[in-house]
Amino acid sequence: MDIGSIGTRLYTMFKGEQVGSDEFGNRYFRCKKALNGRERRWVIYKGKKEASKVPPEWHAWLHHTTAQPLSEAAAQPADWQLDHLPNLTGTLGAYHPQGSDARGGRRAAATGDYEAWSPGA
Repeated sequence: MDIGSIGTRLYTMFKGEQVGSDEFGNRYFRCKKALNGRERRWVIYKGKKEASKVPPEWHAWLHHTTAQPLSEAAAQPADWQLDHLPNLTGTLGAYHPQGSDARGGRRAAATGDYEAWSPGA
């Protein structure tokens, strides 16, 4: 069980209270006692530590937009919503449009609607 640095591990063990987890296996905690009137909240990621792996309902709770985490029923996506995806930039799953150097750098030639600027013209 990798929950981060030794400091985070100890802080979570002594002062943390688990509130819930998400479909990615991330676990969400809060302090047992509020500090200076504001509750401290944090996430312990499963696997790679990547903030974009936090679903919207948990993001809202972490940033004090909602007082309580959304219920499981409220967190269910509507039929038209796509599944949450983490930021894939810098990974093999990153998006590379046609013409990108990562896809060989070849793209369709410019069409006739482009006219190059010429100085003095």
